[in-house]
Amino acid sequence: MISSFRHVVRILSAHRLYTTTSGASSVITPTHSIYLSTSTNPYFNLSFEDWLFRHAPQKEPLLLLYRDAPCVVIGRNQNPWKEVNLHAAQAQGIPWVRRRSGGGTVYHDLGNTNFSIHVPRTTFDRGATAQIVLRAVRALGIDADVNERNDICVGGEKASGSAYKIVSGRAYHHGTMLITTRLETLGDLLRVNKDTMITKGVASVRSPVCNLAQFSENVSHDAFVNAVVDSFKVEYGVHDEPCIVNDTDDLARIGYIRRGMAELPSWDWAFGQTPEFEYTIKKPFAWGNVTAHIHARHGVILSCTLQGLDSELGKVLEGKRYGFVEDEELGTDVNGREEVVWAWLKEEMNSYD
Repeated sequence: MISSFRHVVRILSAHRLYTTTSGASSVITPTHSIYLSTSTNPYFNLSFEDWLFRHAPQKEPLLLLYRDAPCVVIGRNQNPWKEVNLHAAQAQGIPWVRRRSGGGTVYHDLGNTNFSIHVPRTTFDRGATAQIVLRAVRALGIDADVNERNDICVGGEKASGSAYKIVSGRAYHHGTMLITTRLETLGDLLRVNKDTMITKGVASVRSPVCNLAQFSENVSHDAFVNAVVDSFKVEYGVHDEPCIVNDTDDLARIGYIRRGMAELPSWDWAFGQTPEFEYTIKKPFAWGNVTAHIHARHGVILSCTLQGLDSELGKVLEGKRYGFVEDEELGTDVNGREEVVWAWLKEEMNSYD
């Protein structure tokens, strides 16, 4: 199981969809007002975004726009077992990433464009930053509006979801914009049926979604990027031209970015940051029903009680990584009814096939 997880997170680094363009800067500083990333590696883009957030001048507005290769991105305080169909993601070779901001789970692909607007904390207004994006969409000839959650909607369906982060004197509003995203893939990867898994983390709010391309044949990634850049410039009186960046060796060698790219796919961050949760499952066997109640925190099983089976199996699982328990880790032979129940528990907890 652990080897499968490592295989999935290596996919993006092994298949770059973009290379550095002639307009990309060889030396990048966090002092520009507008950044366009041509990298499609989510580990780079999220780490670059965080580097800008931590190192850009606190009093100046900043805009970052980028796209990612197919991936699922969950919120900082979410449970991947509850939010992501991990089996479907594995089958399609699509990784998932835990970002550093809150909010719900979203799907990224090249048909989706991500925006990130950074401002001083003292002037941060979710509604105001949402209006920047709304004006950009309307400039493309699409009759959009903003709902009470500051999501961009068209025809009653959500085209953009948002999340926020506030630290010290800085804040940002970032979000997705569905343009030509594969909505069927989005549905497959975010469809999870675990009603009996109760988590203390943030649950995603499911909403009907749509692509901007459903409402205009002329909308594209480039058109949306240009519209957001123009709207941002007008809002903040910015005259700078965008700084083009890519995940070049020079930029990836920046210590902060390099460490961020290494942290995001690590077990400690991806699974180990999972909030406390409890999961109750039941299954009928030839000899009767068995109920398992699993309690875990930070990806580690705290307790597992089994009703309907006289066994120490639940006790043996304590302290093990949820979803990553190998047979040899049990430290004891399981046979008979215990073996059958363990096969069931392992299948239920497995993060990947």
